[in-house]
Amino acid sequence: MKTLLLLCVAGYCLHVFGLVASSADKHTHSDADRDGSTVLAEQNEVLSLKKENFNRALRRHKQLLVHFFAPLSVDSQRLDLAFREAAEQLIGLEVKLGVVDVSKETKLAKELNATTPPPLRLYLSGDRNNPVHCPAFQSSASILTWLKRRAGPSADIITNLDQADRFIASEDLVVLGLFKDIEQGIVDVFYTAAVDLPDLQFSVTQNQNVFKKYNVVHDSVLLIRQSELVHVWEMTNQTSKEDLISFISVHQLELVTEYNGETARRILSTTVLNHAILFVNKTDAGFQTVYSAFEAAAATYRGQVLFVMVDVDETRNGRMLEYFRVRETEAPMVRLVNLTSHVTYHLPSETLDTATITAFCQSYLEGTAQPKMQSEPVPVNWDVKPVKQLVGETLERVAFNHDKTVFIMFYLPYSAESRSLFLLWEELAQHFLDREDIVIARIDASANDINLSILERYPALRLFPALHAERVVAYSGARNLKDLVQFVEKEMKRAKKERIQEEKDRKKYIEAQKAMEAKEAKKTKEVKQEL
Repeated sequence: MKTLLLLCVAGYCLHVFGLVASSADKHTHSDADRDGSTVLAEQNEVLSLKKENFNRALRRHKQLLVHFFAPLSVDSQRLDLAFREAAEQLIGLEVKLGVVDVSKETKLAKELNATTPPPLRLYLSGDRNNPVHCPAFQSSASILTWLKRRAGPSADIITNLDQADRFIASEDLVVLGLFKDIEQGIVDVFYTAAVDLPDLQFSVTQNQNVFKKYNVVHDSVLLIRQSELVHVWEMTNQTSKEDLISFISVHQLELVTEYNGETARRILSTTVLNHAILFVNKTDAGFQTVYSAFEAAAATYRGQVLFVMVDVDETRNGRMLEYFRVRETEAPMVRLVNLTSHVTYHLPSETLDTATITAFCQSYLEGTAQPKMQSEPVPVNWDVKPVKQLVGETLERVAFNHDKTVFIMFYLPYSAESRSLFLLWEELAQHFLDREDIVIARIDASANDINLSILERYPALRLFPALHAERVVAYSGARNLKDLVQFVEKEMKRAKKERIQEEKDRKKYIEAQKAMEAKEAKKTKEVKQEL
């Protein structure tokens, strides 16, 4: 009996142990056996990673570079092409590439905390919790260079002046490290920075002839563009990798960087968060004068403000114009924006010379510049004077008053052309002073967001007739009192006719609604009676 009892207990224990082992195996090896006999799905040397096979891929590959792919992102699609090109050149190496479609594998992306950038992560030795976050890659070559530099060495060693000259001439921009000891010490900061900047060529030397050529005494990093020395960064024991990367990323760009598809990523990834943006038409006769002034101001604030030029004549820059609410006819103009707060500042001047742009940047850095807001504060007694002073907050409420005809001047306070109309606008307001159904107003278009289609240069004149329909009429006639008065009276007569038709249509609509409601009520009553 005792023997039988012991056998039963032993059998129960073995059964429980088997369940626990099975559960553990499902938890850690739910998609394959330890021998890795199950095949992982892949396309063109890139693994298709899912929640059920991710752990298995980690176990199989000592280095697993994963792209968390977002199908709706243009940047992610661009990176996917570079990623798959790199995979073809890594065949047979210990690094394996895999893709996770975050639109489908939402649970896996959340588990791996991969719902936010960076989109590429390198997993080492099966550790899914501590991936290496990758830099922003420009191409498949960038990916390959990064992986190569991680394996070491991250910079080529130059042993003589001839080698240095050939290296400098090899690329448009190169980074040359001059160190007395290229094996250990502060040079390690240089090597680690080189890993995270795979789009630039790095070399290092301790050759004294190179030191002498560039008049360098201390350990230093040189940026050289088209064989011309751009800047020298002296290294100290306090210099960090982040300091060096910041220095290189700032100075690798030109004084003024033109915004386009190739430069956008570099502009947005720089450590300088204050951006001065020149919106200009490169085909205009005065372009070179404005650009030269902008470039001269850029030299003063390098490292504090990044200077960017946007060509308004380039159709591919439409999104930039839309984001900053800039019209082609407003160019040339300068805006300042901080990439952290996204607060925008508008240079309040038609004169775009070096002194004006420099003063604007200085006022911004000192905190005295006024941001461009959606609406200025509503002025005290704004509606008391003959010409009403509107702001963004009051614009729609006044302009689309169904019982009043409103004529508005959209102006720029720093524009001589705008200011020249102020007196005429006062005269127009005085002319209609006794007409309660007419409002003459103006609004500063540089300080308030205007959600209207205004294609011409400021000042722009718009009439809002007294209609239930929100109609806007642009004025393009002569700018004198007689023509303005005739325009207002003509449009009011036209609006009066349209208003009569509107009232008829509204009356018909109301009667039709009442008839429909009565019919529905009658039908409901009949149904209740039948019940």
